[in-house]
Amino acid sequence: MAKQKQSPWKRILIILAAVIVIIQLVPFGHNHSNPPVQQEPNWDNPQTRALVQRACFDCHSNETVWPWYSNVAPVSWLVQKDVIDGRRHLNFSEWGTRRHEKLDDLLEVVKEDEMPLKIYLLMHPEADFSAAEKQQLLDGFQRTLGGGMPEEVMPGGEAEHEGHDDD
Repeated sequence: MAKQKQSPWKRILIILAAVIVIIQLVPFGHNHSNPPVQQEPNWDNPQTRALVQRACFDCHSNETVWPWYSNVAPVSWLVQKDVIDGRRHLNFSEWGTRRHEKLDDLLEVVKEDEMPLKIYLLMHPEADFSAAEKQQLLDGFQRTLGGGMPEEVMPGGEAEHEGHDDD
């Protein structure tokens, strides 16, 4: 009896399925820990905090909500990397305890629609603000953080002093 030739598409699908199963064993992307909240900014009002929570907290706080797809590689790798990077740049849950970006930088990335990331908005449409909500967020940041961002603290615990001219 003649052996039937296997379709190349069937072979490709089997290989693809095997790769998807195997990459689930890669250890990166499965650590979904949320360290304790140490300190938040002194929000100007609950609405500002709610807007920040809606659009920023998943990557920029210790209160990340880990959706189901954050458990499936390779998407889990991207989500984990984004949270690690986001917390490193700005963490609303560790306010005043570590280095943060400047207020001007924060306002700029929101104004220029650089944050939240477009890929985040695909899965979180609630974070895609109307023009009025975006302005409310910017105004809230200005009122909350306008007195100055926390003093930049370096990992060793000593404050970082940059040369500024007092004109």
